[in-house]
Amino acid sequence: MTAPVPAFGAPPGRAPVIVGVGGHVPPNVVTNDDLVARLDTSDEWIRTRTGIAARHVVTPGTATSDLAVEAGRKALKSAQDAQVDAVVLATTTPDHPCPATAPAVAGRLGLTGVPAFDVAAVCTGFLYALATGAGFLAGGLAERVLVIAADAFTTIVDPADRGTAVIFADGAGAVVLKAGDADEPGAVNSVVLGSDGELSDLISVPAGGSRQRSTGRPPEPGDEYFHMAGRATYRHAVERMTAAARQSLAGTGWAPEDVDRFASHQANARILEAVAERLGIGPERRLSNIEHVGNTGGASIPLLLAQKSADGELNAGDRVLLTAFGGGLAWGAATLTWPEL
Repeated sequence: MTAPVPAFGAPPGRAPVIVGVGGHVPPNVVTNDDLVARLDTSDEWIRTRTGIAARHVVTPGTATSDLAVEAGRKALKSAQDAQVDAVVLATTTPDHPCPATAPAVAGRLGLTGVPAFDVAAVCTGFLYALATGAGFLAGGLAERVLVIAADAFTTIVDPADRGTAVIFADGAGAVVLKAGDADEPGAVNSVVLGSDGELSDLISVPAGGSRQRSTGRPPEPGDEYFHMAGRATYRHAVERMTAAARQSLAGTGWAPEDVDRFASHQANARILEAVAERLGIGPERRLSNIEHVGNTGGASIPLLLAQKSADGELNAGDRVLLTAFGGGLAWGAATLTWPEL
């Protein structure tokens, strides 16, 4: 297994630069007490193991595209320009197995006619989509790209499974990228991506795809839900996120002490703490919203950026380190200097 490499090296004037950000969560809130009423658990157990107190959950009739449209609209407004040349949507919970969800999202945003497609990399989806958008810019295929990550994860989680039902939630986040220079505020640098398909069974939805359907047999009970091997996932998440973050920092020429804000995928509080401690990034520099929104899958990083930018915890000029891990297995990291929005 080879080490991951930087996902792009943009030519002069073609670096991906963030010029807009937006986030959205559904209004329906499910607290730990709500879950305690139907699961064999307690508020203390959930908080201790995950750091989560509440999460936002879609109500019947609300789909991933609805979340994506709201986040995308806010990002376009933040960028003060409603026109982009492409839309990339990272999601694990598309509205339908076919077609992709991105074209419908683009259409609802008034972007009919631009290329729009989905990227599937589970909780690392935003970084994979970010790199994809960067490639469009570097190759001259676009001047501006809308990158959205949205998941209605609670639609694939077994509501009776204490191991996953207390963690996952729903939400969306988005950024607008423009082609610019690598040294200007908002420029995304040294994106690192990696994967290991030999461990794909650690995080999966066994039923619903061609592998299960081709057997001609109905799925086993519960196989339509999200499955995760918790202990093994924890170990790989910490190792891969830490390694990718170090490689991205090295590619940027930063040391851990140069990082002003660490914005990790909001997996659970224990993973966030373990990765940050290995990197030597203290609590005062860590950004987190997991207590109030839970694990929103691929949406967690851009949602976190949108919320912390809005509340003043993320400011222009901050040197930011991003890192994520998810099913596939897939992982990634990137650095950027936060822009004035």
